[in-house]
Amino acid sequence: MTQTGSPDSSQRRWSAACPNCGATVEFASAASASAVCSFCRSCLLREGSALRKIGVSADLLNDYSALQLGASGRFSSEPFSIVGRLQIGYSGGSWNEWHALFDSGKSGWLSEDNGQFVLSFDAPLSEAVPQSHELVLGDLIVLAGQSWRVAALTLARVLAAQGELPRPPDLQGEHWVAELRNAQDEVGTLDYGQTSGAQWSLGRAVRLEELAMQGLREDKDTGLASRAIECPSCGAALTPQLANSKAIVCGQCHAVVDISQGVGADLAHYAQANGREPQIALGSVGRLAVSGGAALPWQVVGYQERCDLPVAGSDDEQTFWREYLLFNKTEGFAFLVDTEEGWSLVRPLTGAPQGSGDKVEWQGKSFKKRWSYRAKVTYVLGEFYWQVDREQQALVSDYEGAQGNSGALLSREQTADEVTWSFGRKLDASEVAKAFKLDGAPGEALTRDVASLSGSNPRFVRNFILGLFALFFLFMLVKSCSSQSDDCQAYKDNFGEASSEYAQCKRSGGPRIYPGGGSYSGGSYGGSGSGGGGHK
Repeated sequence: MTQTGSPDSSQRRWSAACPNCGATVEFASAASASAVCSFCRSCLLREGSALRKIGVSADLLNDYSALQLGASGRFSSEPFSIVGRLQIGYSGGSWNEWHALFDSGKSGWLSEDNGQFVLSFDAPLSEAVPQSHELVLGDLIVLAGQSWRVAALTLARVLAAQGELPRPPDLQGEHWVAELRNAQDEVGTLDYGQTSGAQWSLGRAVRLEELAMQGLREDKDTGLASRAIECPSCGAALTPQLANSKAIVCGQCHAVVDISQGVGADLAHYAQANGREPQIALGSVGRLAVSGGAALPWQVVGYQERCDLPVAGSDDEQTFWREYLLFNKTEGFAFLVDTEEGWSLVRPLTGAPQGSGDKVEWQGKSFKKRWSYRAKVTYVLGEFYWQVDREQQALVSDYEGAQGNSGALLSREQTADEVTWSFGRKLDASEVAKAFKLDGAPGEALTRDVASLSGSNPRFVRNFILGLFALFFLFMLVKSCSSQSDDCQAYKDNFGEASSEYAQCKRSGGPRIYPGGGSYSGGSYGGSGSGGGGHK
């Protein structure tokens, strides 16, 4: 192995010939244990002054990430360069772990998380690490002197490797990756893919702008314009606009197409009933402030309609709401949520609030649980940074700010393998209309008659009681519903025949109303958490 240097830098590089093809393989750090030959893709282990082939990496999926080898930045005033990458696959797609080599010789990992980025560093643990099968999603554990919530349990595998790595990648089989989150807005990761035991790393959310990144793939070089693919359902052209999209909906036939495994010949997809156009059109840009911060431009890139699933035998009536997925190139993603009770704007959290039961705390503020329910996605449009499955379900708990913290919101969503928290605030319909320049009728259509749906409103109580008498009278006259009756009449009366609520109810086959009647005026505060977390 030979040593090389450049006249304008004190940085030394080590190089050797690939034992498989003879190409030159360079190392920027003497501490790096492995590299992948850029010519033959042999995975090479460094042993003293020699290289030994330990496997062959598969080709990388073209995921159009903004990062690439050679990109550089600064963190805590210390320069670093991107010198390697691991592409990790799981059932919902793939994510990247970028090896960041600092000038001091320290290694870090810049990885994707909920449409954002997390910078993590490997760290030692003095205590015994729990086995992967001992971890339970959502449980509280103590590790590295801190309390953590188990946020994700992912069965993963290394799909491909690139460049220089601090340790040899495990190219064989699957392993568990456990993601932990705490109240300090940190992410802890236990990677059980190491032969010597679980590898612990600790990190926090970062923005590429904050890292002063240079050498990123420019938009013109990412190939998005030439990424047009053919809809597997109708043949129409699909052109993803976001580099990290994992699902896209055909604008012609509204089929949902899975592109999480890369663009290939056979794309998984499913058809869905054509719904109504969203009140805020895809592609619209509006300036909104998340949680009292500065107003920033957010573009509508996705839209989904959801409903709750009342428990059989309960008094709850099914409720529908809408969520707009917003994107800002420096801030990542946020959700603009439209429910019967009004509007809210939230973003996924890196950390996890403290507490349990009906009360939790986040950043020194108290929140009280308002309701819990199971939610289902009924219709989607646009692009999403997670894999969209048919009728995705999640267990949702919504919290409202307490003790002088009114207007603030928290939402917890749990799927089979992940827990995602979102934080934000309530908005007036007028603020939404102004942000997206929806003047006149379009803006007025955003407003909800909240008072008519509130159980504390006397008119609601009077009408509700009169309605019960009317229903009882009708029940005595007609003991069974005719096949021509409208099961969604309540939504038609409240919101109108042209409303999204009425259309959603009709598409879902009518509301699930159980003996005892009752009204459930909920609706998620948070965005769908069915595909965030896990550094995905």
